[in-house]
Amino acid sequence: MKEQPWKPADATEYIRHIAQRSAESGQTVFTTRHAAQRMLERSLIMGDVLYVLKHGFVYEEPVPCKHVPGCYRYAIESTTPNSGNRTVRVIVVPDAEKGNNIKIVTVMWKDEK
Repeated sequence: MKEQPWKPADATEYIRHIAQRSAESGQTVFTTRHAAQRMLERSLIMGDVLYVLKHGFVYEEPVPCKHVPGCYRYAIESTTPNSGNRTVRVIVVPDAEKGNNIKIVTVMWKDEK
């Protein structure tokens, strides 16, 4: 895996890879309390978020994390079978050293301000 920050195309590939392999290996996807609350507010479930991670795209450049040097936030987005044709955007922070874990920071509708 390349060192971060990743270009959007590379981030898409790596995030999908980690999400696909999370169920079958030691790779982990976990949520913050904030992300869990946002999912609840939007009537989204973890299956929706995993769908975005497995099938979505990163279109924007990463944003450095404010408190952890070497960590970057990526926005990946996609519609899901349960999102009613609305695009779900998931903000994630992949593990800075190994890149084999993903922390879900927040979940939102793309069309929300």
